[in-house]
Amino acid sequence: MAVKNNYISVAYQLYVNDGENGKEDLVEECSAEHPFMFISKLGAVLEPFEDALDPLNEGDNFDFVIPCDKAYGPFDEQLMFDVPKTAFMQNGKFDTKHIYEGNIIPLQAEDGSRFNGVVIEVKEDAVTIDLNHPRAGQDLHFVGTVVTHREATNEEITQMITALSGGCGGCGGGCSEGCGGCGEGCGGCEG
Repeated sequence: MAVKNNYISVAYQLYVNDGENGKEDLVEECSAEHPFMFISKLGAVLEPFEDALDPLNEGDNFDFVIPCDKAYGPFDEQLMFDVPKTAFMQNGKFDTKHIYEGNIIPLQAEDGSRFNGVVIEVKEDAVTIDLNHPRAGQDLHFVGTVVTHREATNEEITQMITALSGGCGGCGGGCSEGCGGCGEGCGGCEG
């Protein structure tokens, strides 16, 4: 039996516990006018996110929680590093345009693999970088509505595969902000 890939778009609000008084804070939102979209069975989204949405129909509402161990895992202190400031020099000057507290920066390992890190602190001679996913250690509470749910076309599948392999294949909102242009894409993009 052939695998059926579905084109799914959703309007949602993502809430996480604030960690202080047990309240949930809204941290991300995609509207029906600019929904988050993905194609099922391609591994582009967190598996529990897809599992919760794939059986639903257009117009269905949803409200589910993905625990942190099934989402981005616990926060890992060992993924915090001090990198010498000299690694961020351009033309003999420290790159203050891109290296500042809170900024997400693209990094590359020695093997050529690419990943993102968050600048936590700029010290006198080093920069503290956090390689944890921004939602590590958080349960993800999604509330929303299925905007579109239909079988994906071959063209849409091809575009998504191209986007997932590093090309610009039209992941909803273009390539500038990840899939769908809805921030970090917690439900969606794994990166």
